[in-house]
Amino acid sequence: MTKLSVNINKFATLRNARGGNNPDLLQVALDAQTFGADGITVHPRPDERHIRNADVRALRPLVHTEFNIEGNCREQKFIDLVLEVKPEQVTLVPDATGQLTSDHGWDTITHSEYLKEMVQTFHQAGIRVSLFIDPVADLIKAAADTGTDRIELYTEQYAQRYATGKKEEAVLPYVTAAALAKSLNLGINAGHDLDRFNLKFLHEQIPYLDEVSIGHALICDAIYLGFENTIQLYKRQLTESSADK
Repeated sequence: MTKLSVNINKFATLRNARGGNNPDLLQVALDAQTFGADGITVHPRPDERHIRNADVRALRPLVHTEFNIEGNCREQKFIDLVLEVKPEQVTLVPDATGQLTSDHGWDTITHSEYLKEMVQTFHQAGIRVSLFIDPVADLIKAAADTGTDRIELYTEQYAQRYATGKKEEAVLPYVTAAALAKSLNLGINAGHDLDRFNLKFLHEQIPYLDEVSIGHALICDAIYLGFENTIQLYKRQLTESSADK
């Protein structure tokens, strides 16, 4: 079964915009799990413009599903935070300092030795590692050589092409990449710009995805449709087949 991990960064952005503690991020995480989320994702950045390091520490004892911390492992503070908190999974993303949102995956060939060191560091703490990566065969092969447990396929290009009506063309590189990753015994996650419109087709083409991590679109939908209802809508995209309709 493909799990849905809800990225709660946007709730922190809303809280920080006004100050105080509304919405209460800890309650958001508890509610998300009650409403059916299979995991909670956070992506702390050095400027703490949404999730703060203190939030990550406070969330750890409340996440009883799976805790996934995304971030740039070039930041020593990020490494130290993950090793302190010990989530079930760390997703390593090659973000630059101050970057608005993730927009590319790792060059696992150029940074092979560095990533091997990082994977080993987190493995020694008992933390599963996923590398954020574009759907490119050579990069996936190099990712496997680092010892990572999983890759997270960066799906922005899929979402953009899907929106133009070219869904078969959009998904083909990801199907090919996922098949290669599976043959290399890598787990496969996916994330970025997935929404309730394009998620189902991706999952139908790659039914063995381990996890999708979704934040922005899900939270936008929740404003209109309600948080609990939206989580269930997304869950159904991962469980219903076309034949069910």
